[in-house]
Amino acid sequence: MQGVAGWRVTVLHEGRRAAVLDALVRSGAHFLRSDRPAEAATLTSLPGVDAEVSTPACDVAEALACVQEGATDLLFGDWDDEQIGRLRDALEVPLIERTAFPSSIALDAVRAELTGSTWTTYLRLVDGVGAARRRDEWAPGKDMPIPAPPGRMSAEWADTAWMTAVVSDPITGATSDVKRILGRSLDGNPPTRNEIETLFQARGGDVEAIAWTADRLRVEAVGETVTYIVNRNINYTNVCTYKCRFCAFSKGPRSLDLRGTPYLMSVEDVVRMASEAWDRGATEACLQGGIHPGFTGDFYLELVEEIKAVLPGIHIHGFTPLEVWQGAETLDISVRDYLKRLRDAGLGSLPGTAAEILDDRVRIHLCPDKITTAEWADVMMIAHELGFRSTATVMFGHIDDPAAWANHLEVVRTIQRRTGGFTEFVPLPFVHMGAPIYLQGNSRMGPTWDEVVLMHAVARIAFDGLIPNVQASWVKLGLDGACRLLDAGCNDLGGTLMGEAITRSAGASHGQEMTVGQFEDLIRSAGRVPSRRTTLYEMLPGLSALAGRSE
Repeated sequence: MQGVAGWRVTVLHEGRRAAVLDALVRSGAHFLRSDRPAEAATLTSLPGVDAEVSTPACDVAEALACVQEGATDLLFGDWDDEQIGRLRDALEVPLIERTAFPSSIALDAVRAELTGSTWTTYLRLVDGVGAARRRDEWAPGKDMPIPAPPGRMSAEWADTAWMTAVVSDPITGATSDVKRILGRSLDGNPPTRNEIETLFQARGGDVEAIAWTADRLRVEAVGETVTYIVNRNINYTNVCTYKCRFCAFSKGPRSLDLRGTPYLMSVEDVVRMASEAWDRGATEACLQGGIHPGFTGDFYLELVEEIKAVLPGIHIHGFTPLEVWQGAETLDISVRDYLKRLRDAGLGSLPGTAAEILDDRVRIHLCPDKITTAEWADVMMIAHELGFRSTATVMFGHIDDPAAWANHLEVVRTIQRRTGGFTEFVPLPFVHMGAPIYLQGNSRMGPTWDEVVLMHAVARIAFDGLIPNVQASWVKLGLDGACRLLDAGCNDLGGTLMGEAITRSAGASHGQEMTVGQFEDLIRSAGRVPSRRTTLYEMLPGLSALAGRSE
């Protein structure tokens, strides 16, 4: 087995003990397949052997007996969901389904070993921790029911006992490590970076406990109010010089095979769209777009100046750290000086996008020519020092993992502890359907539902006392998905948008616009109190104040 990684090797427990032991050690095999688990366990427990005892089991009783004798990996035949559920409930340790490969192998190691269709197949089968992905068709952006049953936050299991159970206090059934972390969090001690990674590896009942804890912290931080904003996304161009492999919106020299026609709005058209939004009650114009090869920093300044000349009362939320970095570079001035010019022109705040995932070992595969984690953080800290406020985002569920998610939250938390400049945290589940990296076979199909729950809930826990607002994206998850996350630590549903294009370009089927009435009805249906807000979370009058207005 020379040249083959040990995690791809299974040794059969056949023949002489010495020969089996020699094969285990020299191959570095991850599995020893045996129908004699007690005997096999004496081999895997030896120094220098790092293998699991893998044993076939025909029913629950046999599986429990095998585990008692030392098996740590069970091979099922035609077991149905009910049998698996009974085994899960009978075991004293978590039951995790794997693929042909171990679930503990780091994604970087898999990428180095697998190629072509094997790599693509692996990505289609696994979740973020490398375990088997739940067998359902749900993914962010798809117009279909959430896979978790009513009364549950986790969709880990499909047996009747799981789907119908009513759990009043999920934290009591959590595993010991998760229970300890959550207990400390409820006492006002947020998790460390490593504990955040532990929470992101949660499954089943632990997911329920994490969501429950996040919801308790949400109540303490913001009460029962759920906020939204009347705004308009203005995507002024879809032409971009960058090679972000996840982006289905960009149309440029390297992506001419993607659907859609390249466009660039005039400044006059952008001002007109902002004016239309203002007349419909919007308080915010959110400016987003590609990095057009013809853009310099003067373009962004002109956009802001022209909008504010016509609409002095509107808040302009625009220009990610990437645009700021690029704008400063094209004008040959510092980031600080360019941000001062944007501030003087009338820019109100910065979106936290272009962050994607703040872990450079992932960024090199996802967005190789984009600004680095340190550069993104530098722009944000300078902006905050100059008085700007900004959002923080994460895009997850592509070629990342719990370590990357924990690193991302720690970067955001570090900045917030220094500056206090983030107003909200906005998780953005990866929408895979039209994304080039997925179509080329190099990414997962977005996060699982449980991973969506975890990202929002763990963020609430990690940012407790630092960032009071966690947003659920109805554009990515639909109204039902966003509403369900109000029970997992979220307190904001984002904006009305009036024509969002980026997520739709990635293949999402959810709407491009919400009305104030729809937002308020949705929030009330969840038993919460709706409140219209500004970009900076100042509360505003609700529905009756939006009958129409003009400057």
